[in-house]
Amino acid sequence: MSARKSARPSLSLPFRTPFRTPFRTPSRTSPRTPIGTSPRTSTPTPSTASRLARAAASAAAATLLATALPLDAAAAPRDTEYAEYVALGDSWSADVALLTNVSTEHAPYACFQSAWNYPKKVAKALGVTTLRDATCGSATTEDFDKAQDINYLGFIRGTNPRQFSRLSPTTDLVTIGIGGNDAGLASAAASCFNLLPSLELLPGLTLPAPLGGACKKGWVKRGVDEMSKRIAPVEGKVYDALKRTHELAPDATVLVVDYLAGVPLDHGCYPYVQVNDGDLMWLGAKLKEINDALARAVRRADRDIADFDVRLVDTYSGSVGHDVCGLPGTKWVEGFVPLTANPPGLAVPLHPNELGADHQAATVLKTLEKSE
Repeated sequence: MSARKSARPSLSLPFRTPFRTPFRTPSRTSPRTPIGTSPRTSTPTPSTASRLARAAASAAAATLLATALPLDAAAAPRDTEYAEYVALGDSWSADVALLTNVSTEHAPYACFQSAWNYPKKVAKALGVTTLRDATCGSATTEDFDKAQDINYLGFIRGTNPRQFSRLSPTTDLVTIGIGGNDAGLASAAASCFNLLPSLELLPGLTLPAPLGGACKKGWVKRGVDEMSKRIAPVEGKVYDALKRTHELAPDATVLVVDYLAGVPLDHGCYPYVQVNDGDLMWLGAKLKEINDALARAVRRADRDIADFDVRLVDTYSGSVGHDVCGLPGTKWVEGFVPLTANPPGLAVPLHPNELGADHQAATVLKTLEKSE
């Protein structure tokens, strides 16, 4: 990956940084510049006074991130290196919302892109000149290179232009959050909704979901997990998307944002979340498999594509303990009940609330900060 320009961003957080859990894993080491690649052209060396001012601004930003100052904390003067930011991705990057919280500034209403999603928070914190937020509910990697036609129940319709159309040769920052819909994990999760606990009427005989049957049984047969088979191609699809992103925006830093730990791996919470405990843990394992595929795609792109500044944003590790089983104010991903306290109102089930978006944004900013 290529070396970044000498200037460092002055980050002012326009949102509250979520509570850090004791499960947070150590941060990744800063990426290196591969042997044989040339650093990008740097801006002229600033004066000593300018360097001192930028160092002070960066220190102030780092302190703000570490101490989680409130929303209205005084912001450090901005001297950002990023001017043109493009966000690509699906509903967990659109941080989809309903009704009054939906923004149509960058995408059609049918994308359900929220007014508080993490790309908007990151753009505000960095003070970028241009934001083009292409994120859209139900998007797959195919929608990066073709228009996404959306039709919900015949009356919520729209077309999101191909997401890659927002990229340009002058784009210098890109975030990508994609992969879950390529595997069909959202539809699998919806199929696991259960009104009744799992009841075995006779040995080996249960009612189908949503009347108590385990949805995992429909996906895992004779030891073969069909969802894992669907997840397997995600790595290659995301790698191809990264390669194409670099071709369209060759000077951009590209950040792949993984999925929050929205579903637990080691416990359930039926009936608080209306999924049988075994099914919920299975869904948590599949979500982790998708994140592993994203990490492999980033490593491949970093290794194989010359002069490419690509990084993984690990939102998963810092969000363990803030899954759908948490109480309002603790959980960063909502359950099946379409209501949220953060912010109060309607919610899209099984998607991040604004606390989750805060964590996503803060982790993006930390990834940029520690790699500069």
